[in-house]
Amino acid sequence: MPPLAALLRPQNLDDFIGQEHLVGVGKPLRTLIDQGGIFSILFWGPPGVGKTTLARIIAQKTSRDFYEVSAVSAGKSEIKEIITAAQSQQKGLLSNYLAPVLFVDEIHRFNKAQQDFLLPYVENGTIILIGATTENPSFEVIPALLSRCRVFVLNQLSEEELLSVIDRAITYWNTDHPTAKISASSSTRSWLVSYANGDARQLLTLIDNSLELYGNLKSDSLKNALQSFLRYDKKGEGHYDTISAFIKSMRASNADAALYYLARMVESGEDPKFIARRMIIFASEDIGLAQPTALVVANAVFSAVEKIGYPEAQINLAHGVAYLCGCKKDRSAYDAYFAALADVKKMGNLPIPLEIRNAPTKLMTELGYGEGYEAYSTKSLLPEKLKNKKYIQ
Repeated sequence: MPPLAALLRPQNLDDFIGQEHLVGVGKPLRTLIDQGGIFSILFWGPPGVGKTTLARIIAQKTSRDFYEVSAVSAGKSEIKEIITAAQSQQKGLLSNYLAPVLFVDEIHRFNKAQQDFLLPYVENGTIILIGATTENPSFEVIPALLSRCRVFVLNQLSEEELLSVIDRAITYWNTDHPTAKISASSSTRSWLVSYANGDARQLLTLIDNSLELYGNLKSDSLKNALQSFLRYDKKGEGHYDTISAFIKSMRASNADAALYYLARMVESGEDPKFIARRMIIFASEDIGLAQPTALVVANAVFSAVEKIGYPEAQINLAHGVAYLCGCKKDRSAYDAYFAALADVKKMGNLPIPLEIRNAPTKLMTELGYGEGYEAYSTKSLLPEKLKNKKYIQ
């Protein structure tokens, strides 16, 4: 029997939960689909928010063949077969040809050569490419391919949206099992929403496991099902839990734990650039001013990983992790910046003191722009309302 997430996959936008900024009335994707239009698209967003579902709905509503591949496992030969079939159809139908939708999940896992291979067929209309990625496409998709696609950003599902997913799962189960109906208490629902962390697929997988094992959604059943699920987690389903444990271990300067979680990610096939990118962020966020060279080392690790790839790149990652764990930690620059950002959001664009404004014209000079400026002044240069504020100590 298919998993619950597959059984509940929406077939049209009216049943789709979330992404109102894209699929609500008058919003871009809704308008595109309703008008029967289509172009190559990149969906960027976290797991379990509807990227694959939207691709399928677009193909179905525009009456196009749909090919789905994963960049983790698909080789050039598989893509070539799809394109060859499309070209054959294109020659036969000519002006009546409807390019099929090629959906590439985790398109950021394709290397440059694989992305280059797709480019001419996207450009000449042989295929309509819809790619899904959890990583910023500006970094992971080659510029030529990126420029030929429209990027849509998908958000984590809200608490209310996840509660709707729970309701839908319960309704489906009770309709299919009229003699063994289930329910979920408000506390159980809250626990499920917290566990899901915006990911509908993760939520439905846990519900499915609990119902399969215990036939109910009681708290103890869900927690036991979760332990069973994680024990057999060989495909990286604990992606965000593991990266969180990895970062927190480095923050605690616990190299043993950090290397263990690194090994788990490597063994599950995690993208080495994803790990290295988090290390770069960590070098500024958690080490910061205590050891500025940490950022240099983290960038060097990323560069090495990019050039070498698996399996040898795991050695570069381990080297970098051990170094970052051994560094002193200082979050003062990180904390100071976000304190300043909070004031910007709260107070808007406060007037900049005249003495540090640019004065490129005579009129501006006459108005006092730049007047009294001292290169090494020790007085506050913040706007008047913030002049006594200290962000960094």
